Amino acid sequence: MPYGIAASHMAGKSATDKIFGAAAAANAAKAKIGKENVVDATIGVLLDNSEKLVILPTVEKVYKSLPMAEIVPYAGIAGMPDFLEMVQVAAFADNKPEAYTKAVSTSGGSGAIHHTIWNYSEVGDTILTHDWYWDPYSVLSDALMRKLDTFSLFDEANKFNIKSFESKVNELLAKQTNLVVILNTPAHNPVGYSLSDTEWDQVLAVLKKAKPEKKITLFVDVAYLDYAGEKNESRAFMKKFGGLPENILVIIGYSMSKGYTVYGMRTGAMIGISSSQDVITEFANVNQYLSRATWSNINRGAQHLLSAIYKDAATQAELEKERASFYKMIAERASLFTAEAKEAKLNMLPYIAGFFLSIPARNPDAVCTRLHADNIFAVPLAKGVRVAVCALPAGKIKGVPTKIAQAMAEADK
Repeated sequence: MPYGIAASHMAGKSATDKIFGAAAAANAAKAKIGKENVVDATIGVLLDNSEKLVILPTVEKVYKSLPMAEIVPYAGIAGMPDFLEMVQVAAFADNKPEAYTKAVSTSGGSGAIHHTIWNYSEVGDTILTHDWYWDPYSVLSDALMRKLDTFSLFDEANKFNIKSFESKVNELLAKQTNLVVILNTPAHNPVGYSLSDTEWDQVLAVLKKAKPEKKITLFVDVAYLDYAGEKNESRAFMKKFGGLPENILVIIGYSMSKGYTVYGMRTGAMIGISSSQDVITEFANVNQYLSRATWSNINRGAQHLLSAIYKDAATQAELEKERASFYKMIAERASLFTAEAKEAKLNMLPYIAGFFLSIPARNPDAVCTRLHADNIFAVPLAKGVRVAVCALPAGKIKGVPTKIAQAMAEADK
């Protein structure tokens, strides 16, 4: 047994990421046979149809116009005041709920999840999410000495499985006072699903049945919000968070990574929504405190970038126009993939919008390994295969669903 001196709760831990592992295999193939001969559907960044990284022109222009004196100093621990105001404008658009709200800056969406788990569940508690989920939910839960459990995202008809959700909520509330629920919607990672208004009504009805002494935090991961459809249509569900019982806190996890193509700047916010002023005051206090104990403060330049965009209506409109064009590009790619998948009798999960789509598989690792022989690279998940249509040029999609169907058939033999 190797010798180590890490504390007992961290002994033996290491970060293994299948996404970056799959990307490394794709990059090795590109180096060997040329990028033009490889289908790389691994990494969740937006690439144009020539496979160049998309940098939104308005973002680049505004960021380069910022004076260095507004980029390099420390930011406030909670976040820059203008940012904390404007990030709510960016997140809600015309759909701000009738409730008390407050924003705290975070290190991307991951930082918002980190703070939510630590501040709103007890050590040893179980966090609840859907069975198709972004793997860091599990890593964050484990590192923070919590467990992660799941409900079935879809029922047999490929509709949101409200019965499974209700069963798991009731099971966990019977064992613990605090419950953190993480839902990734709209444009779910890794499926591309978005809850409908009716499904949101069902989710909130389940949570409202909880006894008043139970404390529920609903974390809504909206990392792909800006590629989920028309701005206000894709945010309309947020109005439903007004008037909830005071034992239910909703937190919007807002990330600048995708919507502004500034992945490495690691900037985002958590936005608390509650019918109780006391809960929101506490929200601001405990999350600012944890920020000081974790990363101190967040990228000041990125905060000024968002503020500058949303303070100017013309600049905001230009950014939204650019996003809309790339949303359309992704939608066209997904449409091509979906049409061929249907012809190939490849069983996809219901895709509505977003960077990814997913295919259930009994042997995901074997399927992805077999695809390597055709120089196709996707990501094996626990329950299937993830395809990053955000990075897959339209010209390389033809034949990919058919090859995946063949690889699945061979892996199941």
